[in-house]
Amino acid sequence: MTTETATAAAGSKAAGKGKRKYVVGTRRQLDAAELAATGLRDRWYPIYPSRFVGTGDMVKVKRLGVDWLLFRDATGQIRMLEDRCPHRSAPLSVGQHLGDRVACKYHGVQVDGQGTVVSVPGMPGCALEGRTVTASLAVAEGADTIFAFVPLTEDSEVTGFKLPDRLDNPEISWFSNYAEWISPWRYYMDNVLDPMHGAFLHRDSHSMFGGDTSARFRIRETDRGFFFEKTDQRGKNFDWVEFCRESMDYVDLEIPYAESAGPGGSFGIVGMSTPIDENTSAVFHWRTRTVSDWERDVWRFMYKATLEEKHWAVLEQDRELLEALAADADRGEHLYQHDLGVARIRRVHEADAQKQAAILLDGSA
Repeated sequence: MTTETATAAAGSKAAGKGKRKYVVGTRRQLDAAELAATGLRDRWYPIYPSRFVGTGDMVKVKRLGVDWLLFRDATGQIRMLEDRCPHRSAPLSVGQHLGDRVACKYHGVQVDGQGTVVSVPGMPGCALEGRTVTASLAVAEGADTIFAFVPLTEDSEVTGFKLPDRLDNPEISWFSNYAEWISPWRYYMDNVLDPMHGAFLHRDSHSMFGGDTSARFRIRETDRGFFFEKTDQRGKNFDWVEFCRESMDYVDLEIPYAESAGPGGSFGIVGMSTPIDENTSAVFHWRTRTVSDWERDVWRFMYKATLEEKHWAVLEQDRELLEALAADADRGEHLYQHDLGVARIRRVHEADAQKQAAILLDGSA
């Protein structure tokens, strides 16, 4: 089940072809390389675990290179504002939570959840009151996570929000997992579009010790993206992954589990990465199994009792490797047939970055 609130990014709106357009929250244009580094816009991203933002909290996060404030209004609805007072640009996150609004600590300017200035205590009735000049994002909550639509420009239109199928199916039980890695978000995508690393990097793990260490791969188109899979092995290791492009980009994959791991068959994973900035990433995983009734209870008990620690150990293997990669590790490589998925996702993202940079330059959609 999800909750969603649609708000518009606010600020100096530049409408029409030929007008200079800035990336929301940056006050400048970004070229294709900068967009690719800090994150592609006009899509939904997971932002932060819902459980980390309680009633009355003011939480500062950086996403796609921009500082944001998360808070819940008086009804419990999550709000996401640029962390910048429209008066003198002081961070709103160090201010005061007033229920349906926040007050800047610097001069007391009050901004509501839609980014509208509702009060200027130092000069009541001034022209700033009533203006929507703080960027606010459309947000939704589901699967224990706050999601937001990150627009390219003030003219971007919010697309519909949809959870990945595994997270919106009552027959599937999941646990969410959140981590921050000192690694560019593109390295995360390369890693998950490279199933062969499971047979080497994770060879000593509890779940990826089986199967062959050589394979052939193919790409297969799907109605939501593409499959990258081994042609000569299935159900032994990390043998396939699907890149899905729906309201957000994510990967869907399965790892086979032995019967000793409890009911539910293969272990499913939904994975996403949100750029914090060009060098760090917020990494979201949901670990799933298809179980019901008493089997659901058994799976959830076993996960917390024995499996969660093992899963963290696997995730740490990925983190340590990706954080050790050089900043230009994806330059001057010598790719081979196993890297078809990596090459494909890079082309997809490069094309998106070029298209968005063109929109910024000429003002056309």
